Order: sequence, then structure tokens, then C-alpha cells
Amino acid sequence: MHATWATMSRAERSAAFDNNGAVANSAELIVARNAAAKAYRAAHPTGLDVPYGSGERQKFDLYPGRDAAAPCLVFIHGGYWQRNSREDFAGYAEGIRSHGWSVAMPSHTLAPDATLTAIVAEIHAALDWLVGQGPKHGVAGGKIVLSGWSAGGHLTAMALSHPGVAAGLAVSGVYELGHIRDTALNDKLKLSDEEIAALSPLRLPVVEKPLTIAYGSRELPALVHSSRRLHAKRAAAHVPGALLPVAGADHFTILDELRKPDGVLTKAALALI
Repeated sequence: MHATWATMSRAERSAAFDNNGAVANSAELIVARNAAAKAYRAAHPTGLDVPYGSGERQKFDLYPGRDAAAPCLVFIHGGYWQRNSREDFAGYAEGIRSHGWSVAMPSHTLAPDATLTAIVAEIHAALDWLVGQGPKHGVAGGKIVLSGWSAGGHLTAMALSHPGVAAGLAVSGVYELGHIRDTALNDKLKLSDEEIAALSPLRLPVVEKPLTIAYGSRELPALVHSSRRLHAKRAAAHVPGALLPVAGADHFTILDELRKPDGVLTKAALALI
């Protein structure tokens, strides 16, 4: 990507990160995902919409495990920091919860109502709240595995340093923001030079905690490249973590592996602690 990026038009650069456009049946997959999420939330109504801050979107959906002391998977939704919400991803709690874990799904304020700096801070605040207040809601301080998809993968890498987090599972993320500024995605994000330097995991010191970095074999090349680069950086620093290419998966179907009790992503999360 680096060899040709400078000669590409803005439209071509935007297409390099357009997951909806790259997956022919993305609209159908999103409808199915949202329907499954709605059904899952209806079946598990306790613990929904729990505030972790004063903002309208600063809320958790909490799905406690059978044992309050069980590990907890915190899953951050995607949408390039400007779309979607926790409510759309509830169905993906199913796989890991079948193993007795808790699941906590936060939302965050979306761009342009919040800068990316503020969004990263909100995720840290959500984790602070969960560590302190989770026991009142049946999530009593077991080890936290932080996970997220797409933009949530980036936020996972940015919050891996939180003291309450034991390990991370970053799925289909973007770990270098310099390219994002050159696309239509930046119309709402309005990334500054300072944010690109401070919020690009590929430019930051390695966090010495286990991090599995997953991507689908049918992802856009830009996302595959970003995932491989972050893993290589971490491997060079001799920190624990695996690179997990999921065969046959695209940007949307990869999350099916989190819904299944024996899915590749479910197993990857379980293996982290």
C-alpha cells in the first residue's frame, strides 16, 4: 500500500478502507446481525443500558456469567468511530458466555460529536467504571480480556494498557491513522497531527500484555497489512501474542467466530488467560 498510496486519488484511498463496499452482501449481513442482537437483548434484559458516564452513549450492556468472579470479555463495537452501537452486537456475547464468562459491551460517543482523543478516553473511563462498579452488577473483578472489532480493534490496542485489563483480542482493526486522514472517513474525525502520533498503535511503545491480533483472509489489504505490521512490531519486542488469520472470513463474517462456543475467536479469547 505504501508504494502506491501517494499516487492514489482520495476516492481510491477511501475505497481502500470501505468495508461495506468491499463485501458484496454487507447490507444483508448487517440486517441479520442487528436482528440477532435485538433478539439476544430481549432474551437477556437485565443489565442493559447501565451508565458509566454522563454522556448519552456512555453506557454498558452487561451480561454476567454464572459465577460473578468469572473472567469478563469487554467487547467494543466497530464503525470507524462514527457509526454503530453496542446494541447492534449483543449476539456476539453468546459464544464466550457459553463457557461461563461475563460479557460487557460499552458504547462511546461518535465522531464528530467527540474527537478520537475523547473516544479513547471514554473507553478508559468505561474500564475504570467496570473495575469499580462491576461487582454491583454481577461482574466481580475476574480477569478482563478487552476485545473489539474494526474501530473497536483500534480502541482495544489503545486501552490494552489499562490496569484492569489482563489481555486483548483485536479483530480487523486499523493501527495506523495517517492513512485514515487521507480518506473520506476523516470528514467527521478531523484527525490532527497530534492525534495521529498519539493514537496510532504502530507509532507507540509496545504494551507488554498478551494481544491476539485477528483478521479475515478476505479482508481489505489495508486492514490485513495493518494487522500484520502491529503483530510484527510486538513480536520484535518479544511480547506475548498471536497473529490469527481467519480463513475464508471477510470483515463481517469474521465475527461469526465469536458467536460460536467453539469459534476461532471464542477459543482465542479463552486462551488468553
